[in-house]
Amino acid sequence: MHPELLLLIGISFSMGFTPGPNNAVASYSAFNFGFKKTLPIIFGVGLGYTVLVILLIFALISVFQKYPFLQEIIKILGSIFLIYLAYKISFSKGKSSSSPENPVKFYETFFFQFINPKGVMAGITLISKFVIQEDYMNSAITVILVCGITAFLSITSWAILGKFIRKFATNYKFIKRFNYAMSILLVACVVTFYL
Repeated sequence: MHPELLLLIGISFSMGFTPGPNNAVASYSAFNFGFKKTLPIIFGVGLGYTVLVILLIFALISVFQKYPFLQEIIKILGSIFLIYLAYKISFSKGKSSSSPENPVKFYETFFFQFINPKGVMAGITLISKFVIQEDYMNSAITVILVCGITAFLSITSWAILGKFIRKFATNYKFIKRFNYAMSILLVACVVTFYL
């Protein structure tokens, strides 16, 4: 395996598997609603991030280079959306409600990828380092594949973690504390965007 590919996989995995907004939402969803009802979130994140990387490679990277203030706008919009999600998660009643419907939808997670500061910055970083002009198409396809696979693997892993932790949830207080912890993790992600 080419050393550059190993480095790409390593960096992509370190960015994808570390705590972040997508991962917190996936854990919250699987914990409260089960893995099956988390599949729309998994597909929303996986497909959304892959489409984001494709757009960054073939269109947006030059726009961000020409107009860097757009990254600040994305950071602000992403922060607002994450605070909104943290609120929804904190006050969700989970399975104890008479209507156990997941408040986070496919389209929300899909479109969030385009204003997710962590995801956008990760995509820009990987593209600027690993998409080379001399072999543009091959290196672009490699980055797209690695990013897409990483997105699906990381979001699925965090959903499985949430489902696993659910086995230890024996009372409503534990469930509420878990939901609060996921909300706090989302707010902490917002804070890290500005450090």
